[in-house]
Amino acid sequence: EPFARMNADPEVTRFLLGPISRDKSGEFVDRLEAHFAGRGYGLWAVEVPGEAPFIGYVGLWFRDFEAHFAPAVEIGWRNDLPYWGKGYATEAARSALADGFGRVGLKEIVSFTIPANLRSIAVMERLGMTRDLDGDFDHPNVPRGDPHRRHVLYRIAAP
Repeated sequence: EPFARMNADPEVTRFLLGPISRDKSGEFVDRLEAHFAGRGYGLWAVEVPGEAPFIGYVGLWFRDFEAHFAPAVEIGWRNDLPYWGKGYATEAARSALADGFGRVGLKEIVSFTIPANLRSIAVMERLGMTRDLDGDFDHPNVPRGDPHRRHVLYRIAAP
């Protein structure tokens, strides 16, 4: 229920392709579970112990679409609106990076968003990710003409 509610919030999904239905959220969960089963990593639920059992998600996702940097592993996050600006995305993402570089053994992790998504860009920079100034790209899963098509690319290499 909290996952579907978060995904249906127009403000939470403003920099994505917009809100999604409960059914689409359920399909997303199915993809998450299949990704975890197949890859051994994926997106984690984020909680605030003693306050909220679910505030969002963070984690790693294999990306193999038409882009100059793919295939790659992306780190991403999404928090429910009441939990924005409190450091939860950064804290959880640090754990996901450590897992990716440690247990999973990745050499590089990327992240990307639209240029207007300044909150996510700030998280990327707090994580030590660097913008690839030559890496901006048109996201192949976003329709031509959509204002969310152009993305900026950030990278971080294993320590």
